Amino acid sequence: MRFLLFLLLLLPRATQAQSPAVTKVLDLFNSLNQAQGAKAAGQPVPKVGFSLTDAEVNEYLRHARVVNPRPGLDNMRVQFYPGNYIATLVTIDFDAVEKLRPGTVPALLRPILSGKRDVQVDVRLQPANGAATFSVEKAAFESVRIPAFVVEQMIAVVAARQKEKYDTTKPVPLPFGLRTISTSQGKVSGLN
Repeated sequence: MRFLLFLLLLLPRATQAQSPAVTKVLDLFNSLNQAQGAKAAGQPVPKVGFSLTDAEVNEYLRHARVVNPRPGLDNMRVQFYPGNYIATLVTIDFDAVEKLRPGTVPALLRPILSGKRDVQVDVRLQPANGAATFSVEKAAFESVRIPAFVVEQMIAVVAARQKEKYDTTKPVPLPFGLRTISTSQGKVSGLN
């Protein structure tokens, strides 16, 4: 869960012309923000529920990446499965990441984790009480498996270096006041 939320939080809310999927995600963010504002003002908090498909999330991720490029991240795609299982495929420019943040790529893996590589990282979310943790189920680039603990450490390093200073070793609060989030075949759903 933290992994998906971390990826989504890295990407900005875009404002230029957009597809219906992007508009749907931005409207969701707006509704959740308004609900948080009502709570802060001591007003009744409207319930906001959502269900987004793989395609809608992927369209938003493409759009957000164009609006606010992240160094080292060239592409990202997600697929949702039952039981809070998320498969991701990310194209990472490891040279750019290492140049920007020396030490992010473990020295032992630098000979193979260099240049632009498609990395598959499958995670399982553990949401509870408005927060979430995640575990890496499997990870690989091309045909080479990457040990889960190495990927978790790399995610922790990158997360800690973001302006939000995420600590992925602890439960991360769900964004926008969400209380629950779950995945099913091809969908992610949640409620504040």
